[in-house]
Amino acid sequence: MKCLGKRRGQTAAFLPLCWLFLKILQPGHSHLYNNRYAGDKVIRFIPKTEEEAYALKKISHQLKVDLWQPSSISYVSEGTVTDVHIPQSGSRALLAFLQEASIQYKVLIEDLQKTLEKGSRSQTQRNRRSLSGYNYEVYHSLEEIQSWMHHLNKTHSGLIHMFSIGKSYEGRSLFILKLGRRSRLKRAVWIDCGIHAREWIGPAFCQWFVKEALLTYKSDPAMRKMLNHLYFYIMPVFNVDGYHFSWTSDRFWRKTRSRNSRFRCRGVDANRNWKVKWCDEGASMHPCDDTYCGPFPESEPEVKAVANFLRKHRKHIRAYLSFHAYAQMLLYPYSYKYATIPNFSCVESAAYKAVNALQSVYGVQYRYGPASTTLYVSSGSSMDWAYKNGIPYAFAFELRDTGYFGFLLPEMLIKPTCTETMLAVKNITMHLLKKCP
Repeated sequence: MKCLGKRRGQTAAFLPLCWLFLKILQPGHSHLYNNRYAGDKVIRFIPKTEEEAYALKKISHQLKVDLWQPSSISYVSEGTVTDVHIPQSGSRALLAFLQEASIQYKVLIEDLQKTLEKGSRSQTQRNRRSLSGYNYEVYHSLEEIQSWMHHLNKTHSGLIHMFSIGKSYEGRSLFILKLGRRSRLKRAVWIDCGIHAREWIGPAFCQWFVKEALLTYKSDPAMRKMLNHLYFYIMPVFNVDGYHFSWTSDRFWRKTRSRNSRFRCRGVDANRNWKVKWCDEGASMHPCDDTYCGPFPESEPEVKAVANFLRKHRKHIRAYLSFHAYAQMLLYPYSYKYATIPNFSCVESAAYKAVNALQSVYGVQYRYGPASTTLYVSSGSSMDWAYKNGIPYAFAFELRDTGYFGFLLPEMLIKPTCTETMLAVKNITMHLLKKCP
């Protein structure tokens, strides 16, 4: 069933009804995971001493926990907020250890399966309440996102051009939306979402950004200026294979889905695979780790395709924005070392104004600063690579929240999260138009 025809009177950025009926006919998320998370917990602990940190690292390694925060067990030290997803089979042992060692902890999610199913039920109800068009306040599968992109390409040809920059490991197209009023020699902004598969709020924001741009282009002078003077290259789902897998098999999958002939573990951390201090501190050489850097830089076809595109257009691309979750942070280079970037004052000023703009909506506070000191040191990141390759404004957003929901940010929080983030992005873009060379 195809749903690509434009309907009379259709407003900007909305899809025909048939897509919504297709969506309702699709099964909910929960049973797709075969009840695999029943009884699983998400537990937070903050080691008070290095001895506690060492003990926690040891038990976490033994129990093979799924680390939600930070991204690698090597980052756990005194004072590090640590969130772990522990299967039902290991939760009793972990809780017994924490109690025995008198380490304070908090259970953030009591039963992961029930939390997932609750979210799935609310999505079905929400979809039925909004049959008038594409719903930007729910999470969408890869198939739905790509259908939405095709539709916008047909119905908004004056502002949008869709194209592919290559194929993923599993052969899926890597689609980009080029957004902006057509003219020659315009500067550009790159935006990508979903480098890490389980961070669903990222792709939701990329879709929201496009929707807002199309809806407010005529009414908002700032948006009109942005689209008249800049192109936006938007990649709603960077890690297409991983994102698809997170919908069908493992909700908490992070990496790509590439195979390694010598190891059973699949995938590479697409944000450790870039050719900038590759596989150094903050990246792992072991294929089973979530921060595995890959067999060589740009080994992942998704990373290679984006790097090639950015290299080709680096003279025009003046800003690189990448959207992740969760932590509520706005980060800029460097990530791989403790050092101040040459244009620090300009970038820091843009970050400060963006975070203030974001906070002005709902009072949500973001920390901001160099990634190495604000979050942790990590090598081979896309943000550092973009900056080192001549893109003067490179930022990584860590969107809501700070751990209460973690990767399972409820759909009712998509709108507020995207609304406040939109202000931050507009602020950075306007700063770019005024200040950036």
